[in-house]
Amino acid sequence: MAMKPPLSSPTSTRLFRSFLSPCSASPLTLRSRESTSSFAVFCSSPGNPSSDGFFSKGSSSLHSTNGSSSISSNASSAIDFLTLCHRLKTTKRKGWVNHGIKGPESIADHMYRMAIMALIAPDLSNIDRERCIKIAIVHDIAEAIVGDITPSDGVPKAEKSRREKEALDEMCRILGGGLRADEIKELWAEYENNSSVEASIVKDFDKVEMILQALEYETEHGKVLDEFFLSTAGKFQSDIGKSWAAEVVKRRNSRLEKRF
Repeated sequence: MAMKPPLSSPTSTRLFRSFLSPCSASPLTLRSRESTSSFAVFCSSPGNPSSDGFFSKGSSSLHSTNGSSSISSNASSAIDFLTLCHRLKTTKRKGWVNHGIKGPESIADHMYRMAIMALIAPDLSNIDRERCIKIAIVHDIAEAIVGDITPSDGVPKAEKSRREKEALDEMCRILGGGLRADEIKELWAEYENNSSVEASIVKDFDKVEMILQALEYETEHGKVLDEFFLSTAGKFQSDIGKSWAAEVVKRRNSRLEKRF
């Protein structure tokens, strides 16, 4: 749901590349499942940085020539990537714009609350909570370039996916490639293809977040936003998605009964 036009054409790609200079740096990567105590490696003795851009404990310091160069290059790629992600904070979700909502949520607002949903969800057997959180953060990230393409735009699903995949590849190139870029691509594809239980749950969170936001806008703006509830009815895949959606709908029905 965004207001910026797609930037996937050859011309727009050239314009976008002029926005951020090409980065030949190695990627900024973070260990995803290690204690944050590993950050203490910056106080260790001289040596070479590890393959993920940090220093192995006791092996290196910030003052080594190779280490300083690597960190500086990684920082450049990271800041370029994060600057592009700023568009997720400023691009408004198009469905709300089309319905005349003043000051509607941004793409980043939507993804953030989805990540919170994954964080507070009850423990479920054989479900990787951390992966759900990551998928929620990544699933709409390509919209930083292509914008929020909605059904009202008339773009076929396959074409929408192609544009977003192309944008994601460009973003990962700006990040510098490497392990974290590969992980972002993997998480995005997992969600796009609905290829895991975690992806299915996050897809449910996507719908729950939307109808909860619709209910909030109905309450704040005195509108009736039926289409968001009708378009998601019967499409929840997980027990938690069904349960949370039912709670939102129950609260909406109660409100509508009092109103009419």
